Amino acid sequence: MQPIQGRCHKFGDDIDTDVIIPARYLNTADPQELAKHCMEDADPTFPAKVKPGDIIVAGKNFGCGSSREHAPLAIKAAGVAAVVASSFARIFYRNAINIGLPIFEAPEVAKSCEAGDEIIIYPEQGIITNLTKNITFRTAPFPPFMQGIMAAGGLIPYVARKLKGEI
Repeated sequence: MQPIQGRCHKFGDDIDTDVIIPARYLNTADPQELAKHCMEDADPTFPAKVKPGDIIVAGKNFGCGSSREHAPLAIKAAGVAAVVASSFARIFYRNAINIGLPIFEAPEVAKSCEAGDEIIIYPEQGIITNLTKNITFRTAPFPPFMQGIMAAGGLIPYVARKLKGEI
């Protein structure tokens, strides 16, 4: 996997799926429509200011609440390249991997990062560097099969490529 570099958008603890994509917008599964409302209950300016390649950094229990797949889908469609948090709700973690959204548990990053900091992530090595503050952290690297899922763009494209013998 290629390094992921982007500007940090900082959120706190217990960001639930209703905050990531409010239930009032769940009448669609269109990723671009969901992206227009991503994180707006936590930061009403987020949909307008997020840029492709940006990174969400949050505290503990990111993605708690319901098991809706719309939450990581909205984040990915908004252009967010990765999410770094102290910890993730288990179902959110799996949903994010399934759609090809890279996520990393790194409590030290969540504690030291501030909104606007520039971050670079090396998924294969498990290294996250805050370029703004020149601080480097370790996280668990993606195992090879997860790298394959991410490279394919999610679990379904990964399985389709595997069945065709391309992987």
